[in-house]
Amino acid sequence: MSRTRLGLSGWIAVTVLTLLVAMAIFAPLITQHDPNTGDLLATHAGPSAAHWLGTDGTGRDNFSRLVYGARTSLLGPTLIIALSLLVGVPLSLLSAWRGGSVAFVINRVFDVLFSIPGLLLGILMVATFGAGLRSAVVALAIAYLPYVGRLSSAAAERERRLPYVQALSVQGHGATRINIRHMLPNLAPLLAGQATVAFAYALLDLAALSFLGLAVQPPQADWGVLVNDHDAIYQGHPIGVVSAAVMIVATVLSLFVLGSKISGEER
Repeated sequence: MSRTRLGLSGWIAVTVLTLLVAMAIFAPLITQHDPNTGDLLATHAGPSAAHWLGTDGTGRDNFSRLVYGARTSLLGPTLIIALSLLVGVPLSLLSAWRGGSVAFVINRVFDVLFSIPGLLLGILMVATFGAGLRSAVVALAIAYLPYVGRLSSAAAERERRLPYVQALSVQGHGATRINIRHMLPNLAPLLAGQATVAFAYALLDLAALSFLGLAVQPPQADWGVLVNDHDAIYQGHPIGVVSAAVMIVATVLSLFVLGSKISGEER
């Protein structure tokens, strides 16, 4: 991708996301406070040199929880999108290449999954297998599978009809080689843009499940868990909640901008 195509807004988005990823990776170097250990003698303390964003109702450092919370808040959506791509893209290529009854069955499976809201599927998975990040990730990966699959399937069908694919087939190249070596790289920009936008939605859905107490469980640091700190709001110390909300909004907006740039929706 050229620097001109990415544009100023795109580079701002890349910078924000890079900083967030760096914050998650180097969390122990950024803050020395344990995000899950509190001090009952310093509950709901205001911002200070020791606690930049104050503390919560159990004396845990809000800044540390915000920094460490980036780990689960970014890791969860990464796993969701990776799983949906790992399953959805091969199915889409198979559907485009084989067509007929194979494409019909795959598309009907996508249609069925489309009819199930992601949050509802997450709640059902949690009710069946128990609350936790693993159940939420699996449920949302299934929910996002048709979004990735239908788009990549339509794109793969168009690519399949291009002359170069027919030429490669005539030259004796196998279906696997054509799909992996030629079609998939040509579909990569579209898939990258779709995955970036889907990542933003997955982050929101996972934060919502954590907010409801169905994904990441307290006292583990997570942005969704931090937003759910009702006690801090009631006590008049919402800085931790607001900070987590700002991080979610900044991440989602950056992903939307970057996704639109990658997919070529904006020039």
